[in-house]
Amino acid sequence: MRIKLDQPRIAPLPESEWSDETREILEKMRRDGHIYNIFRTLAHHPQLLRRWMVFGGHLLGNSTLPARDREIAILRMGWLCGAEYEWGHHVAIGKQFGLTDGDIARIASGPEAAGLDPFEATLLRAIDELHTDKIISDRTWKALTERYNTQQILDLVFTAGQYTLVSMVLNSVGIQLEEGFEGFGNEAQG
Repeated sequence: MRIKLDQPRIAPLPESEWSDETREILEKMRRDGHIYNIFRTLAHHPQLLRRWMVFGGHLLGNSTLPARDREIAILRMGWLCGAEYEWGHHVAIGKQFGLTDGDIARIASGPEAAGLDPFEATLLRAIDELHTDKIISDRTWKALTERYNTQQILDLVFTAGQYTLVSMVLNSVGIQLEEGFEGFGNEAQG
């Protein structure tokens, strides 16, 4: 069952309430004059936000995974977790790394989707297994190791875990998707 909150349970922290510490953290997140709702919401707990950004920053900016693969993994986990906010932001990021609307529809459909690249099907299968079973099967692991080294596999598993965590926060807190980002749209939800 998917539950979507129409209003935030914790609203983004207004700039008038930012401490000096909060301002220092959030100003680094400003893009085109805006700070996304996820960061402004987590600003209610600046120590947590500061520490989480180190881990999230590694996975998003310094991961050993190819960027396209990373975005496929993040999108699939966001889809499986029903995290529309995550989905919307990573659709935009994924398109920067070459994902097409067709690719995005196949990610939503899952590892059995027609037209998937065989390795991308393996990648989706790994995310599905981590989501469902909390472990990658031997068959999928073997297929991953034919392309990925040890660091890449670790980055993949940690990416799946990170974006499960993020999905739980987004969904539970009710962080709302900003205007200009695509939500789940017309894709058939699984």
